Amino acid sequence: MKPEHNPIFSLVGRIMIAALFIPAGLTKLFGFPGLVNYVAAAGLPQPQLAAVIAIGIEIPLGIALLLGWQTRKVAGVLAAFTFIATMVFHQFWAVPESQQMVQHLMFWKNIAIVGGLLMMASLGGGAWSMDNWRAARRARLSPAAA
Repeated sequence: MKPEHNPIFSLVGRIMIAALFIPAGLTKLFGFPGLVNYVAAAGLPQPQLAAVIAIGIEIPLGIALLLGWQTRKVAGVLAAFTFIATMVFHQFWAVPESQQMVQHLMFWKNIAIVGGLLMMASLGGGAWSMDNWRAARRARLSPAAA
């Protein structure tokens, strides 16, 4: 038995998660020098390259997620990216006590986002996604469908 998925929930979920990544990537793009300093302060090697990678993941993959294009792959990459970024930038156990509460909240918020992305990687983009539209189009155009 195939479970039924609510197309509205799938669409709204994609929009909400994309609404996190796209503006974050744009903020990083337009605040590039500050981002490089932030990445350098975290101790990452080649902070400019790391910043470019972050922008190159968040903006295009956020748009792909919004559209529901290659949703499973995109959600998997975003989940891995978010998990790694969380482990690097939100180490609540290693910051001064005055910063622990905020970093603790950011850490677990990001872990929840990773969970949502993993569900999306498992379930796909839903009925109202480019993935579904492309699959339906392929089925209509396939000679085997006739």
